[in-house]
Amino acid sequence: MQATRIIAIRHGETAWNVDARIQGHLDIPLNALGLWQAAQAGKALAGEPVAAIYSSDLLRAYATAEAVAATTGASLTADKGLRERCFGSFEGQTFNDIEASHPEDALRWRKRDPEFVPAGGGESLLMLRDRISATVDRLASGHPGEQIVIVAHGGVMDVLYRLATHQEVQAPRTWALGNAAINRLLWTPQGLGLVGWGDVQHLEGGARDEVFS
Repeated sequence: MQATRIIAIRHGETAWNVDARIQGHLDIPLNALGLWQAAQAGKALAGEPVAAIYSSDLLRAYATAEAVAATTGASLTADKGLRERCFGSFEGQTFNDIEASHPEDALRWRKRDPEFVPAGGGESLLMLRDRISATVDRLASGHPGEQIVIVAHGGVMDVLYRLATHQEVQAPRTWALGNAAINRLLWTPQGLGLVGWGDVQHLEGGARDEVFS
């Protein structure tokens, strides 16, 4: 089976990214800089052959994907499987808020406890990894020999990097997850491989790193 090339992009900046506020499944729109970042990502990919674009259905990702669709002409499909990690009742709060109100949970979060599930129906890191792995397998397997674009979130990008480099979910993160950065992977039925990561040349330094991955 031929490999599928994947361009993975985190959504553009939102006001809650600036405030270091947890978004999760809450539908927060792009801010003015985020809209510019999305447009720049679209321009950067204008000459790329793209068979299809798949995006999280959350507005911040979908609006970013629309900018890529506008320049590549590829079809755009929303997929809930590409959503950010669900943080349950912690969504809308900052990490400092959680440290003050739930110090034990905050410690487990900071230590990347793979089985820690945020209160109120959240997802553990293991649950997130399994969801993203299954979603990418499903999407990429439909495009052998082609290139697709996946637009999602910081937590999703983090999982993709870990899958491609065979790192456990609890390993400390040493790689960037910038807004609207362009990341490249190769998918085969055996898994993901890393081609290139964190390209922000099109943004002239205007990419904010993910805080909560």
